[in-house]
Amino acid sequence: MDWKTLQGLLSGVNKYSTAFGRIWLSVVFVFRVLVYVVAAERVWGDEQKDFDCNHRQPGCTNVCYDNFFPISHIRLWALQLIFVTCPSLLVIMHVAYREDRERKNREKNGENCPKLYSNTGKKHGGLWWTYLLTLFFKLGIEIVFLYLLHRIWDSFDLPRLVKCDLQPCPNTVDCYIARPTEKKIFTYFMVGASALCIVLTVCEIFYLIFKRVVRSMQKLKKNKKSLTYSKASTCPCHSRMEHDGKLKNSPVEALRASAPNLTVI
Repeated sequence: MDWKTLQGLLSGVNKYSTAFGRIWLSVVFVFRVLVYVVAAERVWGDEQKDFDCNHRQPGCTNVCYDNFFPISHIRLWALQLIFVTCPSLLVIMHVAYREDRERKNREKNGENCPKLYSNTGKKHGGLWWTYLLTLFFKLGIEIVFLYLLHRIWDSFDLPRLVKCDLQPCPNTVDCYIARPTEKKIFTYFMVGASALCIVLTVCEIFYLIFKRVVRSMQKLKKNKKSLTYSKASTCPCHSRMEHDGKLKNSPVEALRASAPNLTVI
């Protein structure tokens, strides 16, 4: 699989991500994709070839291997990385959709026409919901794959010896996994990296929601202030005070003040 292509696509997400999102992307590519490509694939390269059983009955080793490894760790992690990173492409697609709308608006109304968006990459309106939805997708996918890994291999364990009594094995046979300790270490490492990504995703979700709530409260407070000012400006007593102030500054009032005994006709 060409991971460089996927990295090139997702590197554009950094422009629209929060600080937590940038850290998440770094963890994915440094601690998961890089470890997967450089080391994990080689460790599991001899998985089926070196799965050895103490009986040479034709088909017995293959059946026992399929029973204990219904899906390879490597293929499961590859699927997990693909499904986890692909939702981020929705953000890029949404931004591209906004930019296309802006382009069509300029073509239709001229270059000096008002913009539809102040910033096409700013997380407001629909883009905010798209970004939040991708976070929930990533969180759900991470949890599902961790559950599958835990369910298929009991507590992520890889024992040295497994016993198999399936047909066509004539009796219970002992089978041995190649490099069980090394594979267990890589499994725990990948599970830990996945758990770290889950924590970062949860933090980013709370951060986005908290920031949205604070912005809404500030906007509501500002609207209340403007509403209070507009009510005060339309108050009858305020209007009367303004009227009295105008009368005091009128020429007639000034003349009366300078000559109290003068009668103005």
